[in-house]
Amino acid sequence: MDELASRLHDAGTELLDLRGALVAGEPWPLSAAYGTEPEADWGPREVLAHVNEMLAYWTGQLEAVLAADPAAAPPFGRVATDSNRLDRIAIDRQRPAGELLDGIEGGLRRASAFVERLTAADLDRAGFHPTRGDVRVADAIERFLVAHLEDHVVQLREILARRRSA
Repeated sequence: MDELASRLHDAGTELLDLRGALVAGEPWPLSAAYGTEPEADWGPREVLAHVNEMLAYWTGQLEAVLAADPAAAPPFGRVATDSNRLDRIAIDRQRPAGELLDGIEGGLRRASAFVERLTAADLDRAGFHPTRGDVRVADAIERFLVAHLEDHVVQLREILARRRSA
């Protein structure tokens, strides 16, 4: 758990450290394709909109797993094509980067507090994901929160680097 909490903290700090460059780069153009299609090309506002919604989403889903009857793995999660996910990105990508980063900061506090208070028994509990089947809470945190956030930090850095070299 300490490793997951540390990685989540580090990735969150790295993302928030990009605030200056992301806000200075406004207005970022909106991507024409931002769904799950192969030609999707997310810009900073799509990435930030997604991170803003996904932190709260996955924290809430895992809280629900832990609140459910431990005798069975409760259903949790979604797939990338989930219409609620895409609708939220469509709306939130209209917001300025600074507002999205403020929301992300709050989402990081909530997610970090959740991860830090988990017991070994909590981490070993499982939920049933629609495509991955039974998934332990520890594995879900690693995949859906920590590694996911780390990947988006890399994505934002690459976008900013392309902008600087253009």
